[in-house]
Amino acid sequence: MLSSLVAALLAPPVASAASGYVQSPPVFPSPSGKGVGVWAGAYESAREFVAQMTLEEKVNITRGFAVGDNTCAGNTGTVPRLGWPGMCLHDAGNGVRATDLVNSYPSAIHVGASWDRNLTYERAYYMGQEFKAKGINVLLGPNAGPLGRSPLGGRNWEGFSVDPYLSGQLNADTIVGHQDAGVIANIKHFIANEQETYRRPYFGVEAVSANIDDKTLHEFYLWPFMDGVRAGVASVMCSYNRINSTYACENSKLLNGVLKSDLAFDGFVLLDWNAQHNLESANAGLDMLMPGGGFWGNNLTQAVHNGSVTEDRVTDMATRILAAWYFVGQNGTNFPVPGIGMKNLTKPHAQVDARVPESNAVILEGAIAGHVLVKNDGSLPFKKKPVMLSVYGYDATVPDTKNTDNLFQLGYTSSPEMGQAVLGTERHFDQAAKGGTIITGGRAGANGPAYIDDPLSAIQHRAKADGTWVNWDLISPNPDVNAASDACLVFINAIATEGWDRDGLHDDFSDGLVLNVASKCSNTIVVIHASGVRLVDQWIEHPNVTATIIAHLPGQDSGEALVKLLYGEAGFSGKLPYTLAKNESDYAVYSPCGRGPSNSTDPQCDFTEGVYVDYRHFDEKNIAPRYEFGYGLSYTTFNYSSLALEQLGLNSEARSASIPSNADSLWEVVATVNVTITNSGAVAGAEVAQLYLGIPNSPPKQLRGFDKVNLQPGESAEVTFELTRRDFSVWDVVTQGWAVQDGDYDVYVGASSRDIRLTDSISI
Repeated sequence: MLSSLVAALLAPPVASAASGYVQSPPVFPSPSGKGVGVWAGAYESAREFVAQMTLEEKVNITRGFAVGDNTCAGNTGTVPRLGWPGMCLHDAGNGVRATDLVNSYPSAIHVGASWDRNLTYERAYYMGQEFKAKGINVLLGPNAGPLGRSPLGGRNWEGFSVDPYLSGQLNADTIVGHQDAGVIANIKHFIANEQETYRRPYFGVEAVSANIDDKTLHEFYLWPFMDGVRAGVASVMCSYNRINSTYACENSKLLNGVLKSDLAFDGFVLLDWNAQHNLESANAGLDMLMPGGGFWGNNLTQAVHNGSVTEDRVTDMATRILAAWYFVGQNGTNFPVPGIGMKNLTKPHAQVDARVPESNAVILEGAIAGHVLVKNDGSLPFKKKPVMLSVYGYDATVPDTKNTDNLFQLGYTSSPEMGQAVLGTERHFDQAAKGGTIITGGRAGANGPAYIDDPLSAIQHRAKADGTWVNWDLISPNPDVNAASDACLVFINAIATEGWDRDGLHDDFSDGLVLNVASKCSNTIVVIHASGVRLVDQWIEHPNVTATIIAHLPGQDSGEALVKLLYGEAGFSGKLPYTLAKNESDYAVYSPCGRGPSNSTDPQCDFTEGVYVDYRHFDEKNIAPRYEFGYGLSYTTFNYSSLALEQLGLNSEARSASIPSNADSLWEVVATVNVTITNSGAVAGAEVAQLYLGIPNSPPKQLRGFDKVNLQPGESAEVTFELTRRDFSVWDVVTQGWAVQDGDYDVYVGASSRDIRLTDSISI
């Protein structure tokens, strides 16, 4: 049996003679959790507990049940005989969804734009505390997929970045923060879940098959999941889509082979809701089913009795679930009653206030840090208190409602038409959410805020203190402008949601509004709340557009954060976590895959671009972006100097064999790069220094390090980048391991992927 497992792990995807499409090879049996290292204590407790359970009790905790006294997205079964209370599972990406008395944190794309590991951890920790206070055992995040293969992806905003290195680092920090707070993190969606179009089967059409080669899988889409597993994530969610013609949640190659064997993942695999297609998914590596019993329940018990599923497999499923529960310390009196704070808001319920004062500074600082200043002709910060400001655009004010309805629960308060959409149907939404400012995207990744500090309100409060006169018109496409205005601020947005991909990367109404105001106001400042890439070339070079801010999705402190930046009470330090192109056609992949010219019911999506996505593609094809990956302006300037390399390993003997994905040696530091960053400007500021590596036979540059340093004027700091063996490695499809090639590895350090300040090379 072991030899067959090894052979399957080495096998590349194969072509099916029947369909001609690439197929995932089978990998059986599903490996049992090892429970070693940091997992040892949790596994010891879990094994002892599971040994006391009957088969029916073990089956009971692997599936979901409808529970009338809470509104959790899912509830496991319980084991009353042994006093195990079960678990509540719930969304979302920027706070607890569809409940009251919680905070709305910056969304992941905003966090990615901050490039700030410390803020990322603190956000995750305080968010995790709120989930725990509400009795939620499993927080359904963070998001390592989609990465953003297509800029139109409806859920790109739920992830940190299109770059797997940046995504992996921030996913790892988030996982540690959530689990330090006492909740189980659930990294999702495994894997290549890169579009909402045909993401799951509807109306007789299969889910799209992401046809992806082994090298691309490992070097790009798997990379952040590796970081998540390394960080100790206790749960992984398999996705709706197919990979190489096999549904993710029954893809034994990916679950048994890659995740549980190659990565030695010891937590449990949870499916995306209702993403099960047969009983065999248990043998393929799925451990928990939600929200009901699906093909399991009594069927799983019968399958054990008839020998189609072994009891050892069910025991492993239960052990992995209980081990995760012990791993984050939910045993004993350490955790509230599951779902205690998740109630129907329209019925009488106890107030379970999950907020703590300590989170307030983190929410505000996080909101500030994800704003990216992409253009500034000197109009920002305001040099003196403005005498007159004019505010335009639908995004400047609060939505009409924020109550208990479906719009609130799905994050659609600014886009009411989305609330009527039925999943699986073809819908086309306005790129602009004209119902008010957006602080999050839509559906499962969204949550409802305690309040919304909108831009206009924050500006008015400041105006009251300063004696500033404020004009506003939030409706007209071509508003009048008071010619005495010191500055005109135009607020537009770009919305995205789970369930549907975007129709485009800009909209004519918003672009026209900017141009109309700029034609009448010589100091026009554009603020874009964006759930992903939002093109600006319709107006960015207009001489009267003096500043442009990509404000992303800041959470509930949106207005205060922006005002602090406008008035220079805080500095811009955000950098783009994606490339902002000049044209849609500049991206390697623009549109999601469809059903093809034959209107197939078996849609296929070939990832022929490989790892050449976003800036890798722009660099390889020498395409000039409007604003490159890693770009962002500041109110000060920074000098880079004194680059020094030290090679600590990677001798010829160390390179003689490839390293498996679960080897500790893959994470050993084999080189360090030191640089000195100096604030050469007149005000304090924070700089994100970025290190890119040029790996032979690979994209010209790949991010392999970043550090954010806060410096006073004239102050310097030494930044040290530690490069691991994995950072130098490529995936060897023959040996199925990570290999370091001979050759010269160019080292680039700078302020963005194109603004390189220092270079050197390492010869191996």
